[in-house]
Amino acid sequence: MTVMEQRGTYRPTPPPAWQPRTDPAPLLPDAEPYRVLGTDAAAQADPELLRRLYAQLVRGRRYNVQATALTKQGRLAVYPSSTGQEACEVAAALVLQEQDWLFPSYRDTLAVVARGVDPVEALTLLRGDWHTGYDPYEHHVAPLCTPLATQLPHAVGLAHAARLKGDDVVALAMVGDGGTSEGDFHEALNFAAVWQAPVVFLVQNNGFAISVPLAKQTAAPSLAHKAVGYGMPGRLVDGNDAVAVHEVLADAVRRAREGGGPTLVEAVTYRIEAHTNADDATRYRGDAEVETWREHDPIRLLERELTVRGLLDEHTQQSTRDAAEAMAADLRARMNQDPVLDPMDLFAHVYAEDTPQLREQRALLQAELEAEQEGAHR
Repeated sequence: MTVMEQRGTYRPTPPPAWQPRTDPAPLLPDAEPYRVLGTDAAAQADPELLRRLYAQLVRGRRYNVQATALTKQGRLAVYPSSTGQEACEVAAALVLQEQDWLFPSYRDTLAVVARGVDPVEALTLLRGDWHTGYDPYEHHVAPLCTPLATQLPHAVGLAHAARLKGDDVVALAMVGDGGTSEGDFHEALNFAAVWQAPVVFLVQNNGFAISVPLAKQTAAPSLAHKAVGYGMPGRLVDGNDAVAVHEVLADAVRRAREGGGPTLVEAVTYRIEAHTNADDATRYRGDAEVETWREHDPIRLLERELTVRGLLDEHTQQSTRDAAEAMAADLRARMNQDPVLDPMDLFAHVYAEDTPQLREQRALLQAELEAEQEGAHR
């Protein structure tokens, strides 16, 4: 007989914490990814938005191709391409207002550029010159984050602080499907929901965490379903449908701005290129799978809609490509220039106030550099 089974034992009423906090039904994502292109809803899409998305997609694809080429030429140490995922990248940048913040992962260089950061500055980390080649405060873009998912708690902290101060700021944090297996993902979503922080989490589910397929990472019905466990809405969207991604993210950002709290958005897309230039994707997936996804290319989907509605002719198409080519040529020319680096920059922007150890290390390096210069002049 247990203590609770004894006659006369005090049986307290379960405290409120034992009860459901909220009705889970409204938080559940749709059974299928939300789509606009190819449906009746496409006719209601704003023509100006369609043109803007198209121009950014074409520019983004050319950017990915050029950055990949730079790795082969030894001008970049590594480049995680987002080819095939451009709709997610572009939409994430375009839905934000000027005062909002973007928190990218290492694969989200294109989103950083679409937000307004100089393309060369966005690639500086991947060239190995700086930990961050741009001023995060200029365009409200956090540093590209190489460790998986560590940018998510930062986004929540910024969003929560902004709300406490009464600032009209929303944070949008981007992460891959592999990042959802990290503890930082759990901590960020839990805090965001408890605090009702104005933050949107965009998961780009591109099928693989390097070589590990999604089915070996999670048994959840979808990554969007994970939102329910934290008490926030989950949205499932076709990540190659630029209009649908823009609409879903815009709704989530609007909800956050109005005090509705966080949203988890899963965009189902595909990584056409290898994980990075150091990866051999043929070891874990076949060409037929890749070709199937090429048929669902985000640029092709949007071109089809623009053509059907008479919003895209050969002249517009060519001028868009020419603008993208001009961007690529400028990027190529500037990346082919050797950067002028100052070794003393190692100590810049480490702490707001230098520590004694940092001052000691700076002095030691300075002495070594001066000794080296004196030896060269002898």
